[in-house]
Amino acid sequence: MKILVTGANGQLGSELHDILQKHSDKECFFLDRKQLPLDQTAIIQDILAMYHPDVIIHAAAYTAVDKAENEPDLADRINHLASEEIAQYCRLNETKLIAVSTDYVFDGNSDTPLKEDAPVAPINVYGESKLKGEHAIMKWHPESIIIRTSWVYSTYGNNFVKTMIRLMTERDEISVINDQIGSPTYAKDLAQAIVDIVDSEDWVGGIYHYSNEGEISWYDFAAAIKEVKGLASMIHPIPTAQYPTPAKRPRYSLLDKSKIHRTFGVEVPDWRESLEKMLGIL
Repeated sequence: MKILVTGANGQLGSELHDILQKHSDKECFFLDRKQLPLDQTAIIQDILAMYHPDVIIHAAAYTAVDKAENEPDLADRINHLASEEIAQYCRLNETKLIAVSTDYVFDGNSDTPLKEDAPVAPINVYGESKLKGEHAIMKWHPESIIIRTSWVYSTYGNNFVKTMIRLMTERDEISVINDQIGSPTYAKDLAQAIVDIVDSEDWVGGIYHYSNEGEISWYDFAAAIKEVKGLASMIHPIPTAQYPTPAKRPRYSLLDKSKIHRTFGVEVPDWRESLEKMLGIL
């Protein structure tokens, strides 16, 4: 089996590399932004054709949420139009596709865990571009699997966990938002879930949700990081209104993971357990 992974240097791409390199039954190709420039949509299908993959795991994306507000065309080209090209290639070549999306396709006004068929209504440019990417994938290659995830962190790349450790090491006090609710995703857990799906005997296309189990705020997440790392900095909980950003964030984006567990039997670890594992490696 030939597997091609986009976003090779990202958090998820790096975790996929670590897992897949142990699978001797698979020939894997990991493409970064230089090898597969998603902003150059006209050449994407030609590049993919060089590898003839059986499966594409599309983990690359424009993820600078605030910056996207000033770069809507670039965000759309990478998250929407590039995804459309990949889906078209997969349809023409009977290639399986797993694409990663985001909880930011929701407006955050729910009070219950979000199922895959919950109404979508992005409140920022990034979320809108990712939703358009979802629509394009399902239009051209409805057998694809789209996995929405949230609050991704890893030992690789830049993320909330690393930022909190740095800030709590440098400062005596920090402030963290306490009124945005969801659940973090350890990229290693998501990578393993994706590999398990690839290895599954049953391929069931559609949209799925995956994040770690549990329901917390960013403040709760920071407090756990502080506790596990034994840091002394004081954390002050603040409302979103006290920390304005160019892009709005969903107030509530907790994902319901029952469908992906029921369909593929993948494990969905508790967020605290996964955080402790990640910090044990960091």
